[in-house]
Amino acid sequence: MNKKIYILDSTLRDGAQGQGISFSLEDKIKICKCLDDLGIDFIEAGNPGSNPKDLELFKSMKSIKLNHAKLVAFGSTRRAGTKAEDDKNLKDLLDAGVETIVIFGKSWDFQVKDILKTTLEENLAMIYDSIKFLVDKGKKVIFDSEHFFDGFKSNEGYALETLKIAKEAGAEVVVLCDTNGGTLPSEISKIVSKTNKVLGDNLGIHCHNDMGMAVANSIMAVEQGATHIQGTFIGIGERCGNANLSTILPTLICKYDYELNARKSLDKLTKISRYISEISNITLSDDTPYVGASAFAHKGGMHIDAVAKDPKSYEHIKPELVGNKRRFLVSEVSGKSTIWKEVQKIFPNIKKDSEEVKVITDKLKELEFDGYQFEGAEGTVELVMRKVIGKYEPFFKLNHFKIIGEQPSLKGTFSSTALINITVDGKTEITAAEGDGPVNALDKALRKALEVFYPQLRSVRLVDYKVRVLDSESNTGAKVRVLIESTDGVEKWSNVGVSKDIIEASWIALVDSIEYKLIKDIERKVRTYF
Repeated sequence: MNKKIYILDSTLRDGAQGQGISFSLEDKIKICKCLDDLGIDFIEAGNPGSNPKDLELFKSMKSIKLNHAKLVAFGSTRRAGTKAEDDKNLKDLLDAGVETIVIFGKSWDFQVKDILKTTLEENLAMIYDSIKFLVDKGKKVIFDSEHFFDGFKSNEGYALETLKIAKEAGAEVVVLCDTNGGTLPSEISKIVSKTNKVLGDNLGIHCHNDMGMAVANSIMAVEQGATHIQGTFIGIGERCGNANLSTILPTLICKYDYELNARKSLDKLTKISRYISEISNITLSDDTPYVGASAFAHKGGMHIDAVAKDPKSYEHIKPELVGNKRRFLVSEVSGKSTIWKEVQKIFPNIKKDSEEVKVITDKLKELEFDGYQFEGAEGTVELVMRKVIGKYEPFFKLNHFKIIGEQPSLKGTFSSTALINITVDGKTEITAAEGDGPVNALDKALRKALEVFYPQLRSVRLVDYKVRVLDSESNTGAKVRVLIESTDGVEKWSNVGVSKDIIEASWIALVDSIEYKLIKDIERKVRTYF
């Protein structure tokens, strides 16, 4: 079991094909540095033959030193009826200036005859010629056999022949691709096992998630001999995405005895996964295995009690191994034990039977009776604790704010302007901002005013805003709960506000969010100093 597994990350190539994904050059450079820091072996940086931005990345990365990862260029075999030395795509791959190149070719006879419109023999020649040309130029080649599993089920002999010809031409690794994502784990296991017996070492696996089985299929392939895994971080990619490396990596490291370069830096996994999701402008689902906010979250009283006694009762690994943390969700079913566990994270010297814990518990239950819900708003829970214990001072004073609505708007949307007057340390700041609606305008105005005193707030933005009507029978006089999620690009936190006025509820949540951020920044500076 102690074999070496190599990881190829395709976030910048296959991942970039996902809906809504558009990386800038600076985004790509940041992701390369993150993946290198984690210990990824290969970073598939793009297709220089089809995308000018990818070629620019290869040029930019020449001046950036990577400590471990190797940048990889991706492209297709030569076109039918052309010579390898005359093929523009292959020339562009050479111009990328990298040591290793990934070449993909067809392994499914249907794709060859009906999509490429060429012969099976010409397709084999295309694979051989392309790989041989690059190897002769001093390049290491990884061959991605596109649609391999569909090809194997259609014409086993021909699919295997494409792999044999690739190895004969000099490919160091041949990768079996479940391109359509429609192969079952049991099929993956049987086909990889049979292929491994025929081809021998240096098999890879590349799975898509169209049935939600990309991670399982990748693991099955490793169990049957694959030593090279391709995927993307947080599973982004075309259609339903690719095999999620943020799940595959910890599974291989924590559940098997395989050797991976990422093993020594696994505790960075959560931070890097969330950072990449931010760069990708994707909200990482709370229930994402290992790295999600709910991966080690407990709400039920019996579960919390058991985990407090021994975490392995309801956790399959220690959250610290992947850089995540345990969370006890505060809700209407929480008792003093749950509240005390949360208090201890901030104030470890407070005892379980202390008056502070009792007052905090009563205060949270009182707020819940008023409509608050805390299980998804840890930022607000912490502020409540600090206020009860006496470890809280406001960072600013609101003198007043005014919101002006405009309808119809010249812009075609409901436009609002917010005017805000605040005081910080005796200094008054008056600021106005325009937004798409009153809450957006108020958010912009508040941040604009506070950035004069707290410039670190420039990195803070809202990533989620939810409103729930609590007593709909009251019609327009109903009480509403506003839950917001904020980020500074590194961490995320949630806050909640409740009022019969949606603007006031939003204001309460916004203020809590900003104060939570400022408190955390102060504490980080203190820890760094000492």
